[in-house]
Amino acid sequence: MELIIELRHLFATVFLGNLGSNLVFPAIADITMDSVCPGRRDQCSLAFYLTAFQQAISGLGAMILTPWIGSLSDKYGRKSMLTFPIVLSIFPHAILAYKRTTSFFYAYYVMKMLIAMISHGTLISLALAYAADKVSAERRISAFGIVSGVFMTSFLCGNLAARFLSIAAIFQVAMCLSLIAILYMRIFLEESISIQNNSLSHPISKMEYGGDGDDDDDFSQLASTTFETTSSLNQITSLLRRRSTFSRTATVYFFHSIALGWTYGSLQFYLKGRFHSNKDQFASLSIIIGGLGAISQTIVASSLSAVMGDKKLLSVALFATFIQMLILSISWSFWVVYASSSLFLLSWCVLPAACSIASKQVESHEQGKAQGCLSGIQSFAYAISPLVFNPLAALFLSEDAPFNFPGFTILCLAFTTLMAFVFSLTIKVSHPPISSLEDH
Repeated sequence: MELIIELRHLFATVFLGNLGSNLVFPAIADITMDSVCPGRRDQCSLAFYLTAFQQAISGLGAMILTPWIGSLSDKYGRKSMLTFPIVLSIFPHAILAYKRTTSFFYAYYVMKMLIAMISHGTLISLALAYAADKVSAERRISAFGIVSGVFMTSFLCGNLAARFLSIAAIFQVAMCLSLIAILYMRIFLEESISIQNNSLSHPISKMEYGGDGDDDDDFSQLASTTFETTSSLNQITSLLRRRSTFSRTATVYFFHSIALGWTYGSLQFYLKGRFHSNKDQFASLSIIIGGLGAISQTIVASSLSAVMGDKKLLSVALFATFIQMLILSISWSFWVVYASSSLFLLSWCVLPAACSIASKQVESHEQGKAQGCLSGIQSFAYAISPLVFNPLAALFLSEDAPFNFPGFTILCLAFTTLMAFVFSLTIKVSHPPISSLEDH
């Protein structure tokens, strides 16, 4: 309860900022199918390929930009950087709120792909960094669990609302929620870090570097300096080389994210092709997943971590994910999909456990960079996953499948989670953070 009171404005910002995206999530499959495969209500290979391309481009862009934005938040504050993903999320929703013809869908498709380069993974990585600023290392697993639980609660509420709203109303409501999130954050959320050299005394676009040059010159100089000194790929490789615990945790996170990325981006198209599911069925499934995820990450993660530690919790959660994917791969009816979702009670503990381990390997002034690097690695996995597995899923759902096993793609993904589980057993947790002296 103390953590909830202490971080209440962060939780409200995260909930409202993520609610709009989750509200539109169940409707995207139907809109995509109606736009690219009109008249077909089941399998559509083009939908798989478009989703794969969008997710790959967005993931590769986010891999570069998310660590950079995380590093900027270490210098200019979490609140300033949190504004960007929430503001940008309004524009794709506005397109489909206006009209949902094929041409408007493709406009949404391109806009969403470009904006996801900045917004995908940024909101949660900055929220975790904010929480790490505010709480001690011993309480971070609980704080991270609650942050993740709030994300899942917004997922639950968004899908629950989508179950009862029309498609036209969904995108209008999503726009309003994003606007409310921005206003709430700017009014109530306080900055979590003390900025050296008064970095937050002026907006980023008006930072002065000596002299009284105009704002455009100041912005250009800042942008140039920032890009020169905060190379995203250099930051990722630097953190991976500095300590084996961080690098092994990142490896686990990568393999787990390959399965998670496909599930998040393409599972609804698989279920539509396999069981002819619709928006309401997928929303109902998402409500179950969201409810279990909210309970898992706010209560189960912190409770189990206190008993078995972050490392063992991570391994148990990964093994539960492996079993879940195995069951999903052989599902013969939609009720089996519902039943397998019960394992989300454990599998959702992967994120807070991994992020907690990683956060304890860096100094307090590097929390944004560390969480941004993990999100960047996740984005890279999200980019790879659909490129490899979406064509495979389209093949095994078609009449030209080499053999009759529609869930073969999910079986392959199950083995990536098994690889993550094996790597998790090699993690040796070391709690003292890296000394800043090692950087010199």
